[in-house]
Amino acid sequence: MAPPAQTNRSPSPSQPSGKGEVSDLKMQLRQLAGSRAPGTDDAKRELFKKVISCMTIGIDVSSVFSEMVMCSATSDIVLKKMCYLYVGNYAKHNPDLALLTINFLQRDCKDEDPMIRGLALRSLCSLRVTNLVEYLVGPLGAGLKDSNSYVRTVATMGVLKLYHISESTCMDADFPATLKHLMLNDREAQVVANCLCALQEIWGLEATKSEEASTERETLLSKPLIYYLLNRFKEFSEWAQCAVLDLVSKYVPSDSSEIFDMMNLLEDRLQHANGAVVLATIKLFLQLTLSMADIHQQVYERIKAPLLTLVSSGGPEQSYAVLSHLHLLVMRAPYIFSADYKHFYCQYNEPFYVKKLKLEMLTAVANESNTYEIVTELCEYAANVDIPMARESIRAVGKIALQQYDVNAIVDRLLQFLEMEKDHVTAETLVLVKDLLRKYPQWSHDCIAVVGNISSKNVQEPKAKAALIWMLGEYAQDMQDAPYVLESLIENWEEEHSAEVRLHLLTAVVKCFFRRPPETQKALGAALAAGVNDFHQDVHDRALLYYRLLQYNVSIAERVVNPPKQAVSVFADTQSNEIKDRIFDEFNSLSVVYQKPSYMFTDKEHRGPFAFSEEIGNLSLGEESTDNVVPAQRIEANDKDLLLSTSDKEESKGSIHNSSAYSAPGYDGSLAAPSQTDLVSLDYKPTPNVPSATFAIDDLLGLGLPAAASPPPPTPVLKLNTKAALEPNAFQQKWRQLPISISQETSINPQGVAIMTSPQTLIHHMQGHSIHCIASGGQAPNFKFFFYAQKAEEPSTYLVECVVNSSSCKVQLKIKVDDQSTSQAFSELFQSALSKFGFS
Repeated sequence: MAPPAQTNRSPSPSQPSGKGEVSDLKMQLRQLAGSRAPGTDDAKRELFKKVISCMTIGIDVSSVFSEMVMCSATSDIVLKKMCYLYVGNYAKHNPDLALLTINFLQRDCKDEDPMIRGLALRSLCSLRVTNLVEYLVGPLGAGLKDSNSYVRTVATMGVLKLYHISESTCMDADFPATLKHLMLNDREAQVVANCLCALQEIWGLEATKSEEASTERETLLSKPLIYYLLNRFKEFSEWAQCAVLDLVSKYVPSDSSEIFDMMNLLEDRLQHANGAVVLATIKLFLQLTLSMADIHQQVYERIKAPLLTLVSSGGPEQSYAVLSHLHLLVMRAPYIFSADYKHFYCQYNEPFYVKKLKLEMLTAVANESNTYEIVTELCEYAANVDIPMARESIRAVGKIALQQYDVNAIVDRLLQFLEMEKDHVTAETLVLVKDLLRKYPQWSHDCIAVVGNISSKNVQEPKAKAALIWMLGEYAQDMQDAPYVLESLIENWEEEHSAEVRLHLLTAVVKCFFRRPPETQKALGAALAAGVNDFHQDVHDRALLYYRLLQYNVSIAERVVNPPKQAVSVFADTQSNEIKDRIFDEFNSLSVVYQKPSYMFTDKEHRGPFAFSEEIGNLSLGEESTDNVVPAQRIEANDKDLLLSTSDKEESKGSIHNSSAYSAPGYDGSLAAPSQTDLVSLDYKPTPNVPSATFAIDDLLGLGLPAAASPPPPTPVLKLNTKAALEPNAFQQKWRQLPISISQETSINPQGVAIMTSPQTLIHHMQGHSIHCIASGGQAPNFKFFFYAQKAEEPSTYLVECVVNSSSCKVQLKIKVDDQSTSQAFSELFQSALSKFGFS
């Protein structure tokens, strides 16, 4: 039987995928370049579409650059646009090719069609090639004087582009003066607006260099220019109106009559359909009346209706932006919006971020007259199937209670939440009950009667469990089962991963011991023994503090741990008044949406910690040092870093195991011997044939000695290259290409966690096992590392993403290898090296 005939199937002509197809396109474009036959423009369009399609999906079609330029000699504006798009894409990366476009772009800048003149001028200014700036001056000068307004509009922004490419060329050509003349005399409003924006940016940057530019910048805020812009205000587009309003908000009127004239002129802008114009007008009104208290309050009353209309008339994104500004105003003057609280009720179809903001506003406007209605509405939300919404509504009820509005009814509502038997409702309510008891101790009897019926086994969330434990310790005399509940929690100490819960448990047991010593004696001994051996530094230190206080004097310890308390009058605000005023000054900006001043999210030193990405492919690596000594130290802190940078200078700190710096005094006031201090030290190791000293408090509480740590497992057999080297780009490329061979969770030695004050400690340790770090970062409790290693016998590379959680002593590993057959052996070697961290 004859084999089937082979057919050569080429890709679709609309989607070229190789050099052959690009060559065909090049040949077809060259044939059409000089053709004037009918239908040539239609054929060019199809070819241009294919070229643009290839360019869009990432195929390199720069080889057809000259043919595209030759085919652009046409009056078809569609072909011109596609050609300009192609040229703008490749000219930025190929300055030599950009030179080929100058002649035809300059020729098009003189075309009879103003649309082509404008498009050509915009493309010419968008090349952004420093060596070609001399070719921009002539067309820009002609464009600023063009008879068509579209060309002048493009030219004004072209001047700004030229300034960013070459400041000296722009200033030598005296373009700012030309823009100023156009701004004051051009009949087209859009040209005036573009001139204003360009001059603001140019003179703003030049003001730091020369006094003349600073003076010119001040002329933008002169009374004649402000009045000129306001008199032409209705001619501007919505975008231009916002720009003018932003400029006018910086102007300082000479007297109150001038303020009223400006406000009367712009009164109708509050009814505008565009939310940006309304917010810009509101900002201007608020800025103008800051020094006039009565008028300022009237402005609040006047702007309330437009803002509420914008909230209900737009989509969820607009509603959130407007609500953010309303929230800022409500925080400054809640009494003005208190009667409109129903506008802030949540709708079923609103996204959660809008609902959450509305709950914050309901909390802010609550007062004596509307608290009952607001709390009733919030209680309905607490039964919502949407768990985040239910949590936020319960928090809102608690915040209102802390504002001293109708506390009796609110406390009853909160206690009813505890009877709903929903885990998330119970958890949030326990946290709020704790805060309420701190402020209203008189409600302890009613609250404890309900809280006492809650089983600690049904509370799993750390904050809720910590709140329940706090109440068990604080009101141990009123809760009959408090010592036994605490004892059961201590028995499960090793299973409790939250350091916050363990800290509260220590304090609660000590408080309970002072109130009910016989029942709590055993629990206290177990808690102190577990706390002293805890790997978390804060838990260890607190347990050691309580132990030494009890050694010294029990009555003094009681005064320290459980002193007489006064009710908390005011809970601390998360934001200072200075920050709130700063946000108000930046009204109608992202500062209001983020609820923080602009410098906190624009200045690098105020940015938050780096959020680790799941995939390294979206990030770029820092440069690795040549000697492979802690390469992560040389990663610069910029937006392209793989991880947070670490300090170039590692702080040398002593081990926290050294407890000889302090000796606990005994009951008689004398200092205890060093051997007695070793009893509660983390690094205590029993010495053969030497009897251990004990205290009376040890016998009383039944404290035992910490068990010696088990030795690490033996190292698996796999030889690694001690001088392995890998470039950051190669690491990144391999990480993208290789699949994940092993993904698993393992543990790290608590003693190692205790000494890991910074990422460098683990980096040095792993480097001693021929496993090198190419990048690291993070802050406690989460540290992240990218390690690499190479096999000694053959060029096989191992890549590891290692995320360490110091609070739980857990490590998440993702391993990628060239040779899959050795992945398990390397995984065992890596975990073995990790397990030895803290022993060496």
